Parts: sequence; structure tokens; C-alpha cells
Amino acid sequence: MISARFIRSIPKASVLQRLVSQNAHQQKRQMSWLSDITQSDPRPMNTIIMFVPQQEAWIVERFGKFHRILEPGLNFLIPIIDKVKYVQSLKEITIEVPEQKAVTADNVTLTIDGVLYIKVLDAYKASYGVMDAEFAISKLAQTTMRSELGKIPLDTVFKERDLLNVAIVETINKAAAAWGLDCKRYEILDITLPPQVQLAMQMQVEAERKKRAAILDSEGHRQSNVNVAEGQKRARILNSEAYMTEAVNQANGEAEAILAQARAKTEAIALVAGALSQQNGHHAVSMRVAEQYIAAFGNLAKEGNTLLLPSNAGDVTSMVAQAMSIYQNLSDSAPKTPVTNSRNTC
Repeated sequence: MISARFIRSIPKASVLQRLVSQNAHQQKRQMSWLSDITQSDPRPMNTIIMFVPQQEAWIVERFGKFHRILEPGLNFLIPIIDKVKYVQSLKEITIEVPEQKAVTADNVTLTIDGVLYIKVLDAYKASYGVMDAEFAISKLAQTTMRSELGKIPLDTVFKERDLLNVAIVETINKAAAAWGLDCKRYEILDITLPPQVQLAMQMQVEAERKKRAAILDSEGHRQSNVNVAEGQKRARILNSEAYMTEAVNQANGEAEAILAQARAKTEAIALVAGALSQQNGHHAVSMRVAEQYIAAFGNLAKEGNTLLLPSNAGDVTSMVAQAMSIYQNLSDSAPKTPVTNSRNTC
């Protein structure tokens, strides 16, 4: 037993401190034990009769060594000896690839993130081939993304986004085959550019749009001028064809008129010749000449102020006799041809 003298020799403050520290340490151990008990373990406990859900694979170890894989449905295990070590989901899993920086082939730094869709094909390899399959394939996706982006320039990143996703999936599957995983697809979520690069790309886009607008405007003016020229050409061709048709029609009309006049004069001359050959024909001609002479003499003053008149202008008889003598001389010099009456030939 501890003597009272020894107890009195210990300071009261140090005793209290020791008691408080021991009590706190004991409470801490109790809370840690309670947390270990209450913490949920994703691995099911061996209850002898095991029901495995659909699309799950349970890895069973016996004496710490792989034994078998429990299929969905009813299964039996030996207690204490058998233990469910790993639980693998055979559904398609979505893994978010964290945001990271990557440098393109033309030395532009991009901030890019994505999402990865994987599926467990071999539960044994996924359990024993890698420590943490999801973490490993996420890091592999990041490194593959940086590697693929470093092969292409900035302009190609946006144009060949689908090809970039396919290339990343192919590269991941080559490495993930040993882990029993299959990468179904990879999608790039967001690509963030530096502010200076965004401004330069915006200026480039505006310049391209202005260039296309100017080209379209010039092509529109050119097409408009071509259309106007084609219209003028077509109009001139139609006008020339119209003028040509009009000239041909007018010439044909004039020719027909001349022929009609010639036929009329021919018939008139034939009639006059027939009339002259009859009795008292010369008297009729003399009378007709006198009438024409008087009519012409009356129209002289209407056409101008200056007149040239013969000395015997008032002697109509002499003028008629002179005209008849001229006609008689022409008739005597002309060859004699029989004159037939057109009325008798009908």
C-alpha cells in the first residue's frame, strides 16, 4: 500500500493532470473502437448462405489465397475458412477525369477535363492485377490525354475532337487489358484556353468572317454585272432580229409595191396604145395632154417664187401640137408591133 506520507508528497496538480490525461486517452480508445464497429465494410460477411446480386462478382479467398468467383444467385461458403475479399461491379462505370493542363504541338497550354466510361471484363484481373483499378485508369487517361494533345496543333484539337477521343480510348485499352478492364469511350467535357489565345482566336474568326463577307459581296457584284451584260446582249440580239425582220418585211412590201405599180403601168400603157390605134385616138390624147399642161402650169406658182416660162406659155395649142409631134416621131421610130386588145383575148 502507498503510505500517506508518499501521497502527501505528490503535488495535487500533477495528480489531477495524470488522471485527466488517462481518462481522455481511454475515451479516445473507446471512440476509435466504436467507429471501427459502426463503420460499414463494402465486403459482405461470410454468413454461409450468400446471395450475390446480378451484375456483381465476389472474389472469395480461402486461407488468404484466391479460391473462386461467386456468380449471381445462391452460393455457399465455409465459415472462418472462406472470406469475400473483393466485390467487383460488372456494370459500366463512369469515372470523372480531373482537370489538367496539356501542351499542344504548337506550344499552347490548354486546361482540359473529361469523363471515362469503363467496364470490368475480368473480375480476377481487376482485383489482383492492380491495387486500385479506377484510380489507375483515371491516371492513365490523364497521361494519355496529354500525350495525344501534344501530337496535334491547337486548330486541330477542335476540328478532330472525335478522333482524339478514339485515339485516347485505343491507347487506354492497350494498357488496361492486363487489369481486366475495357474502356468503352472517352469524352472531353471542357477545353479552356488562355485569355490571350482566346482573344487571338476571336480576332481570327472575325477576320475570316469579314473576308468571307467581302468575297461574297464581290461575287454578288460580279454576278450582277454578268446578268446585266447578258441581259443587254440578249436585248441587242432581239432588237437586231426585230430590225432585220422589219427591214425584210419592208423590202418585200416595197418590192411588191413596185411590181404592182409596174404591172399597173404596163396595163395602162397597153390600154393607151390600144386607144390610140382606134378612131379619134389622137384627139383624145391631145385633149389629155392639154389638161395635164394646164394643171402643171397652175401648180408652178405653188412650189416657188422664181418661175422659168417659155415665151409662148399662153399658147396651149402650140404646146399640144409640139407634144403630139414628139409622140408622132417616137411612134414612127419605134418598131411596128401588133397591138392586141386585152378584152378580146379573154
